[in-house]
Amino acid sequence: MAAAEPIAASGPAWDPIVRITHWGVAAAIVVNGLIDEGGSTLHIWIGYGALAMLVLRLLWGFIGPIEARFASFPFSVPAAVDHLTNVFSGHHKVHRSHNPAGSVMVYALWGMLALTAATGVILETEPFPMEHRQAVSVLTDSHEDGEESEVEEVIEETHELAANLLLILAALHVAGVAVESRLSGRNLVRAMIRGRSTRRSAE
Repeated sequence: MAAAEPIAASGPAWDPIVRITHWGVAAAIVVNGLIDEGGSTLHIWIGYGALAMLVLRLLWGFIGPIEARFASFPFSVPAAVDHLTNVFSGHHKVHRSHNPAGSVMVYALWGMLALTAATGVILETEPFPMEHRQAVSVLTDSHEDGEESEVEEVIEETHELAANLLLILAALHVAGVAVESRLSGRNLVRAMIRGRSTRRSAE
């Protein structure tokens, strides 16, 4: 019907929760990954903020509007490959939510963010109440002769690796958005700012 035409013409409409959590997480990745050194109070609280944004977005994936729900962008590598093949061959299809390639990237980013945040929470627990710090210390502070425990060392290495992979995925995401915007003729960045993408007019 007429109400469906704007979606077909302009692509998905992103609600405020999707846009806020997207840019909130993006800002957290940039600041904590490229600007602020790990271990600072700012770094810790930005990490908690990113985790809160992730939890909100995951909850919204169950109760939000259709474009935001997980059912609208299932994880499928074959579908992502098929989508990219079609895009580069000039056959572009507009999707109601994330396209298949974008869907795979979204889940990869969320998974890596969750791992980064979880290991960060274990390592840096200062903002928590004392009783919680004591409980976490059982896992992370078993020191002998002043040497760092093997458990904590593994968690630190996992946190650093996950953070670096998160930056790489974020960079690939930005590149993918640029390519998709160019080939599809739709401004996907504007869609995540204003809520709706617009198609470029032919020059």
